[in-house]
Formats: sequence, structure tokens, C-alpha cells
Amino acid sequence: MQVNLLMTPIEFLKGVGPKRAAVLKKEFSIETYDDLLHYYPYRYVDKSKIYQIKEIQTEGAYMQFYGRVVRYEVVGQQRAKRLVALFEDKSGVIELVWFNGIRWIEQLLAEKREFIVFGRPTLFNHKWNITHPELIDPKTQSESPFPLKFYPLYNSSDKAKKSGMDSKAIAKLQLQLIPQVVDVVQETLSQEMLQKNNFLTMKQALVTIHFPENLEMLNRALLRLKFDELFFTQLRLLKLKLVTTQRVKGHLISKVGDYFNTFYHNYLPFELTNAQKRVIKEIRADMGSGRQMNRLLQGDVGSGKTITALFVMLLALDNDLQTCLMAPTEILALQHYESIRKFLKDMPLTVEFLSGSTRIAKRRVLLEKLKNGEIDILIGTHALIEDEVVFNNLGLVVIDEQHRFGVEQRAKLWRKNSIPPHILVMTATPIPRTLAMTLYGDLDISVINALPKGRKPIITRHFYDRDRLRVLDFMRNQIAEGRQVFVVYPLIKESEKMDLLDLMAGYDAMALEFPLPEYAISMVHGKMKVDEKEYEMQRFVKGETCIMLSTTVIEVGIDVPNATVMLVENAERFGLSQLHQLRGRVGRGGEQSYCILMSGNKLTTESKQRLSAMVNTNDGFEIANIDLRLRGPGDIQGTRQSGMLDFKIADLVKDEKIVSYTRRLAQELLQTDPELSQPQNLPIKKFLDQMLKEYVYYGMIS
Repeated sequence: MQVNLLMTPIEFLKGVGPKRAAVLKKEFSIETYDDLLHYYPYRYVDKSKIYQIKEIQTEGAYMQFYGRVVRYEVVGQQRAKRLVALFEDKSGVIELVWFNGIRWIEQLLAEKREFIVFGRPTLFNHKWNITHPELIDPKTQSESPFPLKFYPLYNSSDKAKKSGMDSKAIAKLQLQLIPQVVDVVQETLSQEMLQKNNFLTMKQALVTIHFPENLEMLNRALLRLKFDELFFTQLRLLKLKLVTTQRVKGHLISKVGDYFNTFYHNYLPFELTNAQKRVIKEIRADMGSGRQMNRLLQGDVGSGKTITALFVMLLALDNDLQTCLMAPTEILALQHYESIRKFLKDMPLTVEFLSGSTRIAKRRVLLEKLKNGEIDILIGTHALIEDEVVFNNLGLVVIDEQHRFGVEQRAKLWRKNSIPPHILVMTATPIPRTLAMTLYGDLDISVINALPKGRKPIITRHFYDRDRLRVLDFMRNQIAEGRQVFVVYPLIKESEKMDLLDLMAGYDAMALEFPLPEYAISMVHGKMKVDEKEYEMQRFVKGETCIMLSTTVIEVGIDVPNATVMLVENAERFGLSQLHQLRGRVGRGGEQSYCILMSGNKLTTESKQRLSAMVNTNDGFEIANIDLRLRGPGDIQGTRQSGMLDFKIADLVKDEKIVSYTRRLAQELLQTDPELSQPQNLPIKKFLDQMLKEYVYYGMIS
């Protein structure tokens, strides 16, 4: 009965009905009573204080005044029509302006002149005014359905407002709903946890978050609801990880054989860093445990993740198992294929490539060989997950830039063997520790935190458009020394909406500055055909062209050791993580490399902070932390892992301490009661089981 009431379709709530229900569903994903109950205010207005007009100092804050309307008039015609009233208190006067509901306001002002005025003062023509203020009769203030002190404000949308579903309407619906459902709200935590942390009950927290009595109670409600979101997210991830380690058996990869040793002693072209050696040992121990491995390999750009993954592949091959590597784009997949084939060219191993553009005849032969076990390593794009791709004995799956694949896509690879293959997920996007705990709590994490020997730190500089001649001279000097240059643009073609440099215009400008035959220019962008892109890429890789003009299609996967300059146009338009990835395309050889960030002359404060961060540090993890503080977790470059980041109230940046605390509590709880079967933990188990049912379970695919 309790669950059924909360699951009641929203159209049955008084004041909603079918039309408003359709708006609530479409605009806010509110389909049930429970959805509305958990649609929280985004801020609150303190209505406990009456201000004086002379106290207005800044725009943006909601304020409340008590006084009288001295005079009013309707001015303008048709669409420009508005009602302007002069309102005064003992300290001064302010204009009140209405563009809508003019007839109703006129009637109200004709009857009475004394009001409590509530709204947000703004400055216009050096005068303070309030647009569409709320007029409250002081005599009926105590009869208001809303508490006097804290007034909730809910996010709405233009479409919702046109249908009458503005913030005030949503607040009224909450007032209708809460008395009906508050008594059936279930507690999710144990009494011990509530008492130890001095938490509000879930009932108290949900009532308070909508209509707080005071600031202290509001803060307690916020803490309780944030705790629940983060605690159960951590608990769910750790529980899934626990299930994996206990139930899912994996290939026993215990032998370190000829392939691994021969490559290490005879063909490795450089010395591994201590960080790479440590990570290989961690992975060896994992794959030799008899359990299926699910591990995230984190490493900054240029840290040597690919060669580390290759050693892990060789371990699988030494144990008579096939391996595959899946990358999100054909360019990146081909880059992996070429580099791995080059590394293994003198070894008796078969490495093949498969993508959507592989010709049918070649694909048929390749798939037959794969099924017969004649292919040792298969590298490709999402084409690897197609049903017709059948392995003989798949033991290891390496997934690069995994955030670009959906969970279900990766699960298809996981199912391609009777014994689940080991999973190694690689990302070149450094993720701060707090975020990694929340995003990948069900994975073991290895970090390569050192660059290969001989790599020189990339020098990063920020220049404005006015410095362009200096930058062009620098490019000429680098090219004269035999080096190559990347130039990246935010757009392919000119846009009417954005005043930005585009690739096509950039090509024309560069052709004037760097004319043939002395200079040769390549151009690559996402709308080119695969073979055209590959042709232009190869010209640059072979040194046939000295300048590569591109969009961010070259953000990952392009390895040109001779390229020493990365010039990013309109750098203020790129995110920090993206800028760091672009910078990582240079500095791969022995020569000093440079990243030049060009921007417009006028920058926002945030843009200046981003560009300053790039200039001041090469540490990807530090940049990721700055990026997280500046823009929040957002979508983490498209990473929506089963709604994992879909928090309604918690904030991974601001609530870092709560993240760490809930992680520790979840670990302690599962250590003492892995099945959550102790009587005091039954509320936790009940809510967690409900959560797990709502998520599609893909084993332990990240």
C-alpha cells in the first residue's frame, strides 16, 4: 500500500490533471507522486525580513518591502504595454513594473495601496526597479499557504510556465502532496546510523527540504539527503564489486611465458617506468587470482598506457587466450593497430584490424580466422561487438577511452566467451580521486603517475589575437628546424551565431602565411570520409606536410614524435580536459615542445582561470581537479554510467568530504555485514535492493 501510494501517477494529484501531467512528465520527468516529492527546490527566499528600500545594494537577491503605492499608470501600446507603479516606504521609492496581468494589477491597485512587495530589485537607467513583483496584502499575510520564513523556488521551463507550471505552482503541488504521502515515506537508514550522525529522519528531511522552518533545519535536511544519495551510490558499487569477486570466475592467467619475456628482453624499444612496472604487477596479480578482473587503468596523456596494455595482452597470449582492443573512433583504433603491429613485427603473432569500413571479402576471411583461433590480437572500433564477431577463446578485453562507449555496448564484449574475459579499461582523462571513487567504485583502479624517461615538460603559453605575428614567426622557426605543427580550430565552417575562427578560413589564412612549395599543409575534420582522413593523417605522420590543420578530431590517438607545436585557436572555447588532451599530441619525441593557446582579447573570469591553469601546470590530475571545481562534474565528457552521476542534490565537488565519509561507511558496513542481513540493517538492504532492481545489471562491465 505504501509503495503503491508513492507510485501513484501524478495526474491524480489535485491541481494536476492530464494536461499538466503531460507537461510535468515531458519537462521534469515527474511521472509519480514519488518523483514530485523528490523534485527539490534549487534555492530559497528568506521572507522573514522586511527590508528598507535604502538597503538595496546589489542586483539578484530577492527582497521584501513594506509600504504603499503612491501612483501608477499604464504606458505604451500593444506589445510594449506595461503598468508602472511608484512604491515608497519611509526610506525611499522604487518603481514596480508589470508587462503581464496588467488588468488584474489595475483592479488590485484601485482597491488598496498598502502592500508587502516581494521581488528581485534590478538596476535600469540608474534607477532601482522590480519587474513582476508579488503584492501581498499585510492583513492576509498570516493566511498564506506558504510559511513566512523560507519560500522554495523550483526550476521551471518556458514551456512549463506557459502551461501554468511555474515555481509557485510547483510549490502549491508540493503542499497538496506532502500531507498525503509523508506518513508512508520509508526510512532508509538504521537507527544506529541516524543517532550516530544526528540525522533527521527521511520523513523530516523530505518535509523540511521543501518547506524549512529555519536555516538550521534546512542545512540538516540538505545533509541528510546528500548523505543518502552518496552513501547508496557507494554501497551499490561496492556491493556489485563484492558479488563479482565472490561469484564471477575468470580465466586463470598465471603463466609468464615466451611472448611476454621475449618482447620485454628483446624488442622493448625503451625502459618501462616504475609506475608502468607497478601497474603490470597489479594486473598480473588480479588476472592470476582466478576471479574475473575489472580494472581501470588511469594515466595522463603520454604516460604509456598502450605499451602497458600490450604487456597485459602478451600475458593472456602466453596462457593460450585471445585478446582484443576496442577504441571509439577509427582514427584511434588504427593508431593502436599500427603501433602494436610495429612493436610485434618480429614476433610470431597475428594482429588484425576490424572496423565498419572493413571490406566484406576481407571481413569474411578475418572472422573465419578469428573463430578458428588463428588471430591472436584483434583491434578495432565498436564493430568488435557485432554478433557475427565470434572468438575462439577470448581472455582479455582492453577498452580505450571507455567513457565513449555505453554500458550495454561493453557488455556485449563481456558475453563473447563462456568464461567472462578479463576487462581492462583505459582512460587518458585524469579523474580526481573523489570522482573516480564514485564513477568507478566497482572497479579496481591502477594509476600510471609518471611520464617515460626523456620526455621534456611541454611549455604552454597564452597569447591574444594581437600577438598573432609573434606566434606565426615562432611557427616558421620551428618548421625551419625540421619540426611540425598542429593547429586546432573550434569549428569546421563559419558560424553566424559564434564569432570564432573556423577551419576553412584558417586554411585560407595559413596558405597565405605558409605558401607552397616551401610549406605543405594537411587538413582533417570529422566530416571527411575515413580514407580521406587517413590519407591526410599519413601525409603528416610521414613528414610530407609540416602543418596539420584540424578540429578536435585529433584530440586522442595521434602520435607524431616530430610535432613540437600545438596551436589552439579560440582556446577559451575549449574545456580544460580537452585542452590538456590536445596538448598531449605534442612532446612525444626528444625535442622541446610547445602548446600555444590563442584567445580573443576579451575573456570571462572563468576563461582566464582555465587558460592560466593550462599555463601553470602539466599535471593532468591537477588540471582535472581545477576543471571539476570550475564547471562541476556535469556529464564528465558524456559519462552517464547508469545514472551514477544523476544526483538530485549532492555535488561531487562541494560535497567531497561527504563522498569520502560515505565511502568509508559503506566499506565498513559491508565488511561487518556483507549480506546486510542483521536486523538493524534491514532498512538499508530494502532500499538498496530496490535501487539494484532499477539498474540493468551487466555483470561488472564498468
